[in-house]
Amino acid sequence: MHNVSPEWCAERLAQLDLSVDLFHVVLDLAAADARSCTDFDAPAMQGVTFWSRTNRYIAETLIPEGWEYTRRDSILRTIHPSHSHAVTAISAAGGVGDLKATVRSKNPKGPKMAQLVERNGQFVLLSRDEVRYGRELDDIPTWCLLYKREEGRIVAELSLPVKMNGKFVDEWQERIPLYLPDLGDPGVDIALLDGPGDDSGPDVVVELLGG
Repeated sequence: MHNVSPEWCAERLAQLDLSVDLFHVVLDLAAADARSCTDFDAPAMQGVTFWSRTNRYIAETLIPEGWEYTRRDSILRTIHPSHSHAVTAISAAGGVGDLKATVRSKNPKGPKMAQLVERNGQFVLLSRDEVRYGRELDDIPTWCLLYKREEGRIVAELSLPVKMNGKFVDEWQERIPLYLPDLGDPGVDIALLDGPGDDSGPDVVVELLGG
């Protein structure tokens, strides 16, 4: 299914200062948290919990190693100490982990994610981001940890997006399948929702009526 060897994947992840073990641990912890949700939680809480906790555990693991973290625009990113790349986790649809199959983000994404994926603007004056990171925050290449529940288990890959078509991230420069140990069934649809929603919804006008 993966189409490349585990050794190649491990070496490529190591070049990014990441590992299969890291993703195994964070996905396992996030699945346990998602399983704790009950019918008394808000609708789609399992999906939000899995998404949020996966990103949280990535950050908590890597920050002691000098990585940084940002929640700007509700895109949860953990940034490499060299600012060469960042990582965010999102749910996916399609052939996750299968390089012969297509894959895309499970849920629609808003304009902020589109800018992050496709941005190539040039800046003349130093911005706050350039002072802090040496480059614009949204110019730091962001890899996506794509995850999916498939046949009662979690499958995942780390991929670098380059384009969105419509509201879905579906074109990738590179895809790295993850050879994960069996994490067991998360017990819920972890792809129900993986964010607080985009900022492109309709404007709702509320008119207050005087008494």
